[in-house]
Amino acid sequence: MLTDTARVWVEFTDPADDDQVVRADLTWLTSRWTCIFGQGCPGIDAARPAAGCCTLGAHFADEQDEARVRAYAQRLTDADWQLREDGLRAGVVQTNDEGERTTRLVDGACVFLNRPGFSGGTGCALHAHALRRGREPLEAKPDVCWQLPLRRTYRDVERPDGSQYLEVSIAEYDRAAWGPGGHDLDWYCSDRPEAHVGTEPLFRSNAAELTELLGSAAYAELARHCEAHLRFHLPLVAHPAATAARQTD
Repeated sequence: MLTDTARVWVEFTDPADDDQVVRADLTWLTSRWTCIFGQGCPGIDAARPAAGCCTLGAHFADEQDEARVRAYAQRLTDADWQLREDGLRAGVVQTNDEGERTTRLVDGACVFLNRPGFSGGTGCALHAHALRRGREPLEAKPDVCWQLPLRRTYRDVERPDGSQYLEVSIAEYDRAAWGPGGHDLDWYCSDRPEAHVGTEPLFRSNAAELTELLGSAAYAELARHCEAHLRFHLPLVAHPAATAARQTD
């Protein structure tokens, strides 16, 4: 499904930084997208539907991201993590063929993925451990895992008067954002109506993630714009997958 359709964007100065402007896709952030892992998600690899998007090793954003995940792995118990013995013995990180650091793959999926039949439940061991202890999963998971399918990008912008500011964009990490490799995914959630069934709009359900990406002051301003958009937007600018989801109700 194509998502390069009409969108509504908002720009505002970050209340915490006058030299920074937030640019956000209101059409995406007010959609009802939600993760449906374990609730009908067919996975990005049709041969491994129960693995969701965990068939690829998570690429670390930087050394700090890797170190945080390594440290968190040490906290997991046998009840949290199906492959704990293997992970602690052989490690949780690998260098792939492109020289990139990722979580290690075991039998075609991330080492942190608890497989079907595990007594602690199927899914990410890091995610489950955090929830059981009343913590946000973003504290434990690799950055790419907790951010998807949100996408934060940066751009230096020069005004006509020669002054500059940093533009921080928050948008949808759609299939095209994966580059040519996106064509290899058998299924992808952000553009599918099956995943646009959340009980809350995305900017509310992912408030913790957006706050981590933007800061509390910028998130509060973003939420204000999202609420206004919900009150006044036209059907023309609804997310195409959300429109398709409503049509199948």
